[in-house]
Amino acid sequence: MIHVPEELAASQAKFNGGEGRAFIARLPDLADAFLERWQLRLDGPPMNGRCALVLPVLRADATPAVLKLQLLDDETEGEPVALRAWNGDGSVRLLDHDPDTGTMLLERLDPARMLSHVPDTRAAVQVIARLLAHLTATPAPARLRRLGDLAHRMLERTPRALERIPCPDARSLVADCAAALREVADEPGDRLLHWDLHYDNVLGADRADWLAIDPKPLAGDPGFDLLPAIRNRFDPAEIHWRFDAMTGILALDRARAGAWTLGRVLQNCLWETEEGRPPEAEQLEIARTLRATLRP
Repeated sequence: MIHVPEELAASQAKFNGGEGRAFIARLPDLADAFLERWQLRLDGPPMNGRCALVLPVLRADATPAVLKLQLLDDETEGEPVALRAWNGDGSVRLLDHDPDTGTMLLERLDPARMLSHVPDTRAAVQVIARLLAHLTATPAPARLRRLGDLAHRMLERTPRALERIPCPDARSLVADCAAALREVADEPGDRLLHWDLHYDNVLGADRADWLAIDPKPLAGDPGFDLLPAIRNRFDPAEIHWRFDAMTGILALDRARAGAWTLGRVLQNCLWETEEGRPPEAEQLEIARTLRATLRP
């Protein structure tokens, strides 16, 4: 019997309600089914993030791999599409996939070699920037979610969200994020975006120093991919440096990249506001710094 970590069960109940609880209830049987179907043997204790159960396994030929089981939704259904497009070049390699359940068999990387463990945050930001430059060079496959669609939906949600933000300064910053997004929303780009490339989603491997995992892919402008590396391991004094370093390594137009980054801040502020919480102070500080940095 597979043990489902309590942290994963709590996360699924919190974010997906009854559907999440049903997913947790069927996880042991689902895991057993794919261990048998793909001729896998367990090879260590289970791991998990907020959304997925990850089981270290050995294939029939004793090759190490991981079995990833997650709830199929708009974000996770694109993951195998992106991984096939990258084909292990800068990302973890997809070995097998079941489209009905979203279950994936992936190459095993080294979870002890996580980019978040690198003490030099500037070096870590540069690793992410180089990975993004490589990954976003790939044209997005046709079946993925489109950033342009997301951007226009965000702009439609903004007026209601602004009414729910009592702080004048916060409301002004969120409105400025929307204004910046409006300037670029009709030119959303067509590159394959990772969408969630923060430091915990970069692992070491024998075949490469660093590889990306766990994409939530979009088709769009690479500027929309910068915020996680600015927001995570947050340091307000480093916002300007991180933005400049990444736009330089990715060879992005700073104004466009800034607008898309503010659009990403807007997305996070909308989520918070719609859940009845104020926009996070760190998100607002990023918006404030970029707004000042990018003004002519």
